Amino acid sequence: MTYQEYEQEVRKHLTEERFYHSQCVAQCAAQLAEKYGADVEKARLCGILHDIMKNTPPEEQLKIIEKYGIMLTEAERRNVKLWHGVSGAAYVEHVLGVKDREVIDAIACHTGGKSGMTLLDKVLFVADYISADRDYPGVEELRVLAETSLEEVIIGGIAFTIPERMGARLTLEPRSIEAYNEALWLLEAQKPAT
Repeated sequence: MTYQEYEQEVRKHLTEERFYHSQCVAQCAAQLAEKYGADVEKARLCGILHDIMKNTPPEEQLKIIEKYGIMLTEAERRNVKLWHGVSGAAYVEHVLGVKDREVIDAIACHTGGKSGMTLLDKVLFVADYISADRDYPGVEELRVLAETSLEEVIIGGIAFTIPERMGARLTLEPRSIEAYNEALWLLEAQKPAT
């Protein structure tokens, strides 16, 4: 399929607002990929596809996850917000025929992050936090941080999300904490020795 065909397929699954978000993430991901040396076309494709299951009811998302034999961790099972990434990755692979493992994996982890994120994973994760349509307290600061470091945005984004989930007494995703720690450690390793 061409990019335009994927875009039209995504449009069928999403509200206009969510489709616009996907277009914004695709554009932002392409810009970040260009800046940081990731594959621009893969990043753009990840961006347009990343939320394809976002407006699908959770029970349908779970059916897709189970149909393709994906085993959710207990934390993932209890965190419905993460399902659209996992079900979306399965959908683009098995229904839309995307074969690029890097694209599929980036979509799967775009909401919560994970340890060992690739450059493409980080580009999509950050683009989803700072795309042009995003408007929440602190997003401007994250956009500024994205000019110099993907890791700083990963840290800032997760630091924003975790207290929100804790305040609502919702399950934390251990992989998000691992992504936070790894980004922090990477930044620490880049500091000059004193």
